[in-house]
Amino acid sequence: MPLPPESERPLRAVGAVRRTPGTPTAEELVRRLRQVAGEGDALVALIDAEAVAGERHLLSAWAHLGRARSRGEARLRDRGAELLIYLAGDDQLPRALKKVGIGESTDRFVVAAERPRELHALLEQFGLVADRSVFPRPPTEATLDRLEISSEDRQTVPPAQWEGLVLERVALVDLTLKGRPEPSRSGAGRPQKP
Repeated sequence: MPLPPESERPLRAVGAVRRTPGTPTAEELVRRLRQVAGEGDALVALIDAEAVAGERHLLSAWAHLGRARSRGEARLRDRGAELLIYLAGDDQLPRALKKVGIGESTDRFVVAAERPRELHALLEQFGLVADRSVFPRPPTEATLDRLEISSEDRQTVPPAQWEGLVLERVALVDLTLKGRPEPSRSGAGRPQKP
């Protein structure tokens, strides 16, 4: 299925790098992210680009987040942090942050934001500059390693279809939601024995 044109997407993203290596620090970037996130309701996220397997990965995670919230199944107060859970394909925030969050070794970023946030203004606030070589790009072995997709899983499809493995992980996060209603006592919804 083709992606909608960028001009029609409510969530937009850009690849970015620091103007000067090491500056701002990861700690400073997180502080700026918290400040920016507090300035409005529109989601803003700062992600390690090595963990993003292309535009579909990002947009799928955002769509799953929106659907879960519309069903009243929010996992966290902060939508930006919750987006990271979906991107990582992991239902625990500490593990998700380890997979897709930024750290001192991060040198390539994806800045994602919902409208009406403007990406160029966010880049300025973060002290980053756009770099189209950073995002979007297809998943690499390093990306799949980062997302903990095993070599056995990778061998089930050709590299051109690795994106599907990543999207599957995003979708599986919804299945791990705690507090789902129990199946009815009548047995409806329960798996049937063969």
